[in-house]
Amino acid sequence: MSITQPEKPTSPQSEYTPTAPVPALGEAELHPALDLPLLRDLIHPDRLNWTPRELRDLTGLVTSELTTDLMNIVHVDEQQRWWAKLGLTAGVELWLLSWTPGQGTPAHDHGGASGSFSVLFGALREDYRYANGPTRTKHHDLGAGVGFGPGRAHQVTNVSSVNSASVHAYSPPLLPVRYYADPAEIPAVPPQRSEVK
Repeated sequence: MSITQPEKPTSPQSEYTPTAPVPALGEAELHPALDLPLLRDLIHPDRLNWTPRELRDLTGLVTSELTTDLMNIVHVDEQQRWWAKLGLTAGVELWLLSWTPGQGTPAHDHGGASGSFSVLFGALREDYRYANGPTRTKHHDLGAGVGFGPGRAHQVTNVSSVNSASVHAYSPPLLPVRYYADPAEIPAVPPQRSEVK
């Protein structure tokens, strides 16, 4: 998902709508420092639909197989979360994010997309909720990854005392992200997946 971080939502729900075009099926847009055959193979430009497990496998393989390349790209910003788009196809988007201690996202969903993230270094706390379910907390340490379906909303925070970085993937790509003041405000009916054109 395209990621923004408002300081605090001004209403119970706000929305970010990406404006970047999605590449045609079979094409890929890659970060210049990662335009590598391995990444082109991993993001399957000809695949339109990714499952949560496939997304988790993707972020896990990218963090483990491209560690040195990612470490050469990542930047830590003390003022705000930092991110870079690593890849975009008709079926998936891939991002690298960094987090200083205390930085995090507001509660949000991914507009009906499935998603995943894997921790490159450091650790992250995720407070997550499925529609009609309780809010749960999971700690993700170095190398940990999670894949999730379109009905999950979450808030991710670096609660450790060291910097963290993570690789994120979403399918379908570039769907609107909705923000909430609190995970408990996530609607009971999960957002519907938009059709990919």
